[in-house]
Amino acid sequence: MSPKNISTILFQKNNVSKGISITKKKIEFWIEDLFAWLFCKNGECTNIELFKHKEEALQLDLQLFLSQVGVVDKIAIAKGLFDDLVTIHHDLLDDLEAIMAFDPAAKSEDEVLNAYPGFFAIAVYRIANNLWNKEVVILPRVLSEYAHSKTGIDIHPAASIGKRFFIDHGTGIVIGETAIIGDDVKIYQGVTLGALSVSKDKATQKRHPTIEDNVIIYANATILGGSTVIGKGSVIGGNVWLTESIQKETLVYHKSETIVKSKNKFSDPINFII
Repeated sequence: MSPKNISTILFQKNNVSKGISITKKKIEFWIEDLFAWLFCKNGECTNIELFKHKEEALQLDLQLFLSQVGVVDKIAIAKGLFDDLVTIHHDLLDDLEAIMAFDPAAKSEDEVLNAYPGFFAIAVYRIANNLWNKEVVILPRVLSEYAHSKTGIDIHPAASIGKRFFIDHGTGIVIGETAIIGDDVKIYQGVTLGALSVSKDKATQKRHPTIEDNVIIYANATILGGSTVIGKGSVIGGNVWLTESIQKETLVYHKSETIVKSKNKFSDPINFII
């Protein structure tokens, strides 16, 4: 088949489909600019007129992206998000304060704003979640997947996350669509809040766990199931696998045996297969 024929077939098929055309790179630049504007990282705060001009430009860009994903009421929704940014900013400052309070490696707020993937992922989530709650579907997913690609942290924009959320390190964290997370929760790298099974007929059901207030979940723990509830104040140790609920103030940990012996006195054969 010649290249011309391939082009013709693909052109016809794409015109028959109901696909949308979005500018993903521009959306990625936009969320970076919005994050920088929210925390005055690019100097806009030195001049109120410049600050307002940047807000207008960001809002106009959002209207364009909303129109690309088929949103009819693009002006009202874009204005609604920017009206809500005062609340979002306040919540993010609480998240920032939690990082400063609990991470001994955090030396300054500037360090967190510029170098912490967990905080960036939370910021993108809170913006994407606001749009999701306004019944915008595709754009929040694009934002979340950009944060995922940049940080290794995968948070579905429909998840419900409370105040003062703390992600440490963050790489490999997965938080599913119907997960509910309370206030003052701390999560470490490799944690999965997932579904017990993947089935399309369960799309409208709660498939992911509920994490109540003041819970700590350590590295590589996996918690699955829509009916699984982790009670308030509990601590989930590293490498734990949970598919059932636990009561509040519970400690759950995985115990494995580690043997330490001198190489010179260890006579049993050791076979390493790599």
